[in-house]
Amino acid sequence: MTNDIVAPPTKPAFVLVRPQMGENIGAAARAMLNFGLDHMRIVAPRDGWPNPAAVAMASGAGRVLDAATLSDTLPDALGDCSFVFATTARQRDLTKPVYTPEAAMAEAARRIAAGQRVGVLFGPERAGLENDDIAQANAIISVPVNPEFPSLNLAQCVLLVGYEWMRQSTQAPDVTEELAGTQWAEQAEIEHLARHFEERLETAGFFFPEHKAQSMKTNLRNMWSRLPLTRADVQMLHGTLRQMVRWKERG
Repeated sequence: MTNDIVAPPTKPAFVLVRPQMGENIGAAARAMLNFGLDHMRIVAPRDGWPNPAAVAMASGAGRVLDAATLSDTLPDALGDCSFVFATTARQRDLTKPVYTPEAAMAEAARRIAAGQRVGVLFGPERAGLENDDIAQANAIISVPVNPEFPSLNLAQCVLLVGYEWMRQSTQAPDVTEELAGTQWAEQAEIEHLARHFEERLETAGFFFPEHKAQSMKTNLRNMWSRLPLTRADVQMLHGTLRQMVRWKERG
């Protein structure tokens, strides 16, 4: 006789509570798979399950629906969860920690790394989660929205939280720069460009009056050091300077 060893979870479970339209369930599945999430739980869907409209809308994310679990009640869906977030855009008269989506997914990543099962609740399209639903959660995810129009589509809310999960789980940098077919210029290349520029400005009589020439050159060097130049940028600027000289000589 062998004991089955259950691998610890690596992602949160997204729990759709009483979803009303199959199309929204399918769209939520697509949003989840966009960010590498594939553990969907469905609680008491209005139109029953399985739902052909959900399958049609999932379009490429059908495996999320295929693996989705169905529960009649919310406690049944949350039975194995150690920590549960409830998403809401409205103020609630419940004393619970309130997280932004970013902070919530950071906390989810920390708990999952410790071997816990984390669930995230999403309410039905018309009015969102009820207080009785939220009472079963450990914390609230408050989505900052326009107070005059706080309603979020189910799939939109899933997409927003899924995006924050991806950011936290991959630790992607906030800003990246793609260099199309080139590399960043090295200091020697920028120095060569700075000298070329100064030479042309000297010829044009730019450094005047003479007692200010050095400070003007220093300011130019400082400018070059601040610019994030690629090798292609440097080559283009050299070419621009050469062409300006040729044009003047032809004139």
